[in-house]
Amino acid sequence: MVAPLSHSKNAQENVEIICGDVRSELRRLPADSVQCVVTSPPYWGVRDYGVSEQIGAEPVLRDYVNTLTEVFREVRRVLRPDGTLWLNIGNTYSSGGRTWRGADAKNKGRGMSYRPPTPDGLKPKDLIGVAWMVAMGLQLDGWFLRNDIIWNKPNCQPESVKDRLTVSHEYLFMFSKEERYHFDQEAIREPRKDGNGFKNRRTVWNINTEPYSEAHFAVFPTELVRPCILAGSRAGDTVLDPFFGSGTVGLIALETNRRCVGIELNEEYVAMARRRMEAVQLDFLTEGIA
Repeated sequence: MVAPLSHSKNAQENVEIICGDVRSELRRLPADSVQCVVTSPPYWGVRDYGVSEQIGAEPVLRDYVNTLTEVFREVRRVLRPDGTLWLNIGNTYSSGGRTWRGADAKNKGRGMSYRPPTPDGLKPKDLIGVAWMVAMGLQLDGWFLRNDIIWNKPNCQPESVKDRLTVSHEYLFMFSKEERYHFDQEAIREPRKDGNGFKNRRTVWNINTEPYSEAHFAVFPTELVRPCILAGSRAGDTVLDPFFGSGTVGLIALETNRRCVGIELNEEYVAMARRRMEAVQLDFLTEGIA
């Protein structure tokens, strides 16, 4: 596990990155060992991450929902009794029978060599409520579903569609392990429009997407992660991201004086995340010298 928190915010001491399949690596973590989980799993049929047996590439939608339910059942074991889970996930559309998707010049990660078939009972072009299927799967499995937060993207990617609206939002679900849990409302209050004090944070968050030059896939915006960590944990606590990707959760954990454990299957992403942690550490050292 992660070494005791260092006041120097040393990335190697305070962020542990585990390269492996989340379905096996989670079992190695002790029960009740993390305070807060912030993560975004691969979406169903949306990205090809180039890894065999990757989550999100299941031909059958039910298998995807069941797989994530099992993953987060193990997350619940690892989470402390007063801990919370913040789960970012988006919906998708049925493929209409297409078995592949060409590369997009604006988003290379959208090119796919496979497309899952239209789920049983649905029609071509149907909006599939995958996000809510997963959320309700977790709820039925024992999680307390506390909030559905709308992440509105003011700078969302354009879509060349003519018979529906451009999708500009995703969901961020807040779950708790128990009925009562740690939640720091004061840490994430919003300023009132009239400038007269603060108010409780609302459930629609307007946050721009943030590109990262090394990644061809969608990365967590720092301002989406920050309120989750501030509300769900205290300084010195351990935060877990079981789908670590490029490591944004680790960055914010360092900035807010938390520890972090990240699990990532793709070795290239692990190397990328480690470079990001090292760069942040250098920034801290430079600030100290200045």
